[in-house]
Amino acid sequence: MKALFERLSGRFRQRSMGSLRGQLLRWLLLPLIVLETLNTVSAYRNALDAADQAYDRSLLASTRALAERVTIQDGRVVAEVPYVALDSFETDTLGRIYYKVTGLHGETVSGYDDLPAVPPNVPRSESYPALVRFYHANYNGQPIRIAALLQPVYDDSMRGIALIQVGETLDARRTLTNKILLDTVRWQAGQLIAATLLIWFAVRLVLQPLMQLRRAVEARSVSDLANLDPALVHKEVRPLVEAMNASMSRIQSLLSSQRRFIADASHQLRTPLAVLRTQTEMAQREVERHGAAPELREVLSSIAGTTDATVHLANRLLMLARVEHSQGGKTEPVALRALLQQVALELAPQAVNRQVDLSLEDSPEVQLQGQALLLHEMLANLVDNALRYTPAGGSVVLRVLEQEGAPVLEVEDSGPGIPPAERERVFSPFYRASSSMQLNPGGAGLGLAIVRDIATLHAAAISLHEGENGRGLLVRLRFPAALNTH
Repeated sequence: MKALFERLSGRFRQRSMGSLRGQLLRWLLLPLIVLETLNTVSAYRNALDAADQAYDRSLLASTRALAERVTIQDGRVVAEVPYVALDSFETDTLGRIYYKVTGLHGETVSGYDDLPAVPPNVPRSESYPALVRFYHANYNGQPIRIAALLQPVYDDSMRGIALIQVGETLDARRTLTNKILLDTVRWQAGQLIAATLLIWFAVRLVLQPLMQLRRAVEARSVSDLANLDPALVHKEVRPLVEAMNASMSRIQSLLSSQRRFIADASHQLRTPLAVLRTQTEMAQREVERHGAAPELREVLSSIAGTTDATVHLANRLLMLARVEHSQGGKTEPVALRALLQQVALELAPQAVNRQVDLSLEDSPEVQLQGQALLLHEMLANLVDNALRYTPAGGSVVLRVLEQEGAPVLEVEDSGPGIPPAERERVFSPFYRASSSMQLNPGGAGLGLAIVRDIATLHAAAISLHEGENGRGLLVRLRFPAALNTH
């Protein structure tokens, strides 16, 4: 038995748990339905027995009333059954009454001669102090219930036992049976409905602390890892809440470790790279001063280029890690046009060196609620990418719009653009479009990945389109209207 229980429990655990409220209702209501069904059947049978006993008692009373009219006259059995007596018998029932009086020698004295005889295996009823037998039979195509009473008759000349049979159709019994069944089903159904409502209310009331705990967890910000109060739930659920608190503490510790790692890595990577860059520049100046061989100049130039690419890659990787840990950070109103203008001024020297026309279209100021540092990094990546992949003599246009109350930012360049088949893939880290590889072979493939993550953090939709006249690339960022504080 124990092995069977463990096997069933294992199968139950392997199944999808589903709703706790639903399982409690099912496990409480299913036994209740079974018990109510059994109770309905039992009540119905008891009511039928009581009804049969009542009708049998009435049938016996009719049989006794008829037996009182059986006497012996002139040496033979006679039965004086006036029509008034028969009318009174039939008035008491909804069906028909049949009777038969049999004499001492088996002769029919009165009544219906073809009324079915008493079967030989019918026992005498022990419920009444009389020699009576009850049995079912068919008569004239209808089922009937018959009471057969043995009645002693005698006078001075003879004595013996007469048989009085009175039968009635089952119409009245069936009517009462249907009424009993209907009343029983109605009563049990009413009880079941009332019990279902009470159980549903009780389960809902008992699970209310769990629902409150769920709402409390859902209302928390992503960065809120404070402990939950175990006293809010039942004693049986408190170990689960305590385990959740322990898990959130470990997550908090892990996040703190990761933040320290980012800070340490940023310092450890940038410092030696900066030193290497400085040493390379000093070596290049010394080579220029003393007129070293062209091969040495080329090696130093390659070292400088590799160092710059490594610094750029390290900064992008650290920014990507910082974005991943910035969810739930503090937000503030940010002037989008002013921020974009600041980024354009910072990257203006790069645009001049690359001979690219960098312009900011005139537009009204639009504010949104966000993290200024991350938005600055996102805009810097967009403009930097546009400058890197726009050939000399090209242009990069920056726009800030407001459409239906939603802030919209656009960065459009006249570079090679991105084929439609690759526009979704370029947001993956380290993926680079084929058109970009030709203009900037040393790129890291992280710029648009950072832009996408920061945009997702601010619930902004990012999309790539063709530029003006089908040339270049247009990057459009549409922020939710709810973030607009203008």
